[in-house]
Amino acid sequence: MILKVSTTSSIVAFEAAQKEASKHQIVKCLRIEMSGVLLWVSCGPKENAISLVGLGGKIGRSQRRLGLWNRISFASFSPAVADPLRSSEERVYDVVLKQAALVKRQNKDRKRTLNLDKSIEGDLTNGDLLSAAYDRCGEVCAEYAKTFYLGTQLMTQERRKAIWAIYVWCRRTDELVDGPNASHITPKALDRWEQRLNDVFDGRPYDMYDAALSDTVSKYPVDVQPFKDMIEGMRLDLRKSRYNNFDELYLYCYYVAGTVGLMSVPVMGIAPESKASTESVYNAALALGIANQLTNILRDVGEDARRGRVYLPQDELALAGLSDDDIFHGKVTDKWRNFMKGQIQRARMFFDEAEKGVSELNSASRWPVWASLLLYRQILDAIEANDYNNFTKRAYVGKVKKLLSLPTAYGRALLGPQKLTKMVTRGIRSGVTVNLSTNLPFRLC
Repeated sequence: MILKVSTTSSIVAFEAAQKEASKHQIVKCLRIEMSGVLLWVSCGPKENAISLVGLGGKIGRSQRRLGLWNRISFASFSPAVADPLRSSEERVYDVVLKQAALVKRQNKDRKRTLNLDKSIEGDLTNGDLLSAAYDRCGEVCAEYAKTFYLGTQLMTQERRKAIWAIYVWCRRTDELVDGPNASHITPKALDRWEQRLNDVFDGRPYDMYDAALSDTVSKYPVDVQPFKDMIEGMRLDLRKSRYNNFDELYLYCYYVAGTVGLMSVPVMGIAPESKASTESVYNAALALGIANQLTNILRDVGEDARRGRVYLPQDELALAGLSDDDIFHGKVTDKWRNFMKGQIQRARMFFDEAEKGVSELNSASRWPVWASLLLYRQILDAIEANDYNNFTKRAYVGKVKKLLSLPTAYGRALLGPQKLTKMVTRGIRSGVTVNLSTNLPFRLC
């Protein structure tokens, strides 16, 4: 059993843990230090504390001095979940740093061979198989994410195909717990999906969609951890339907949406002329994922409530004088409006943070990101336009508004937000109309 977590490294704390263990007839107590936090693992006479939590490591200097362990390798834990005493943002940042470091190494040691010896579908050659696999991914993206798909048309062919492959994997993962067969999904099914993911990263795809992703991760410095963390978000959805505070909700949003940014940036690429740090660009991508998921949550309050789920911080609801019952009753009151104003403001703050990094992406990759960002921002506007009734009215952005936002997204992709703002401001002051749709690679009508 895991007995105690402490932020102190004193011998007194260790002795206290041993004393507590004796009360439960536990004879061994192991001190594990992880990122400045101590995890006291207690076990019975025939149990090994290291194997009990699935850990392996090396004996450090403090063991020789004090008989304690001070260096343990946490191979089976994501940095996002391993340390319960740090905030969710701090834990997620560890994943950001890991992915940023991987990109800096420029994929030098990550070359893998795609194993297509066994027939996946038909008698296709490797080249034909991959081409067909990517085409199918593009078809799925075009059907379910039309605006984003249109934005990917500006990317280079290789990057476009890779983004499609990542999108399809994310969609398939989400469908496991949110699709037509969701009622049949169990934790074991997600475990099998994660094992399949490991095989994909090792160059052993199961089907054509897997083949596209396997090829993608062999070409770009994409880390497996964000993919595993997304699966962890699906596990969370199976066992959890309430979130006590925003820290818990933030971690959930990272799992199911923030991970997408960490998967995508290595493919989209950072502009060669960018002066921003790699970490800051990944933080912005993470912020966009968090903002998008918060927007989804605020849009779907009524729909989620009908499924018995409340994805809103319980402590903030209580401070506003609200409860789950108010959500289930679905009545828009002044208390609800005030509460929603605060939630929307927070989502917009994450969008603001995300905007700082979009212009740092490779120029050919900015448009789909800007299109997604502006679209989701407008969903928040639609919630306000519905007088904060997200119980019975679904906030959405109509086709006309979507189309009108594309030139703005394209303009920002070309110029960057600061240059665009200056250009528009100068145009307004001089009475000149700024036409951002000039020379667009598509027709609006």
